[in-house]
Amino acid sequence: MKTISAADANRHFSRVLREVAQGEHVTVVSRGRPVATIAPVRGGGREGRSAKRMLLDRLRRQPVIGARDWTRDELYDE
Repeated sequence: MKTISAADANRHFSRVLREVAQGEHVTVVSRGRPVATIAPVRGGGREGRSAKRMLLDRLRRQPVIGARDWTRDELYDE
């Protein structure tokens, strides 16, 4: 894990992002205290897409309950 001052992170943000994209974890410190960690996204979005797919599959299998005597516009009435 790499540590960088907030000022340097600000000045060299593009470089920091390139390093993070290559797998580096960067801790940003301000006045000697850690204030943030910049880390690569885990799974590259695959986990989110998988979770969404599972949720939609489950909702499609679930039986419809209750009366549907409302319109879409009524859902957004003020």
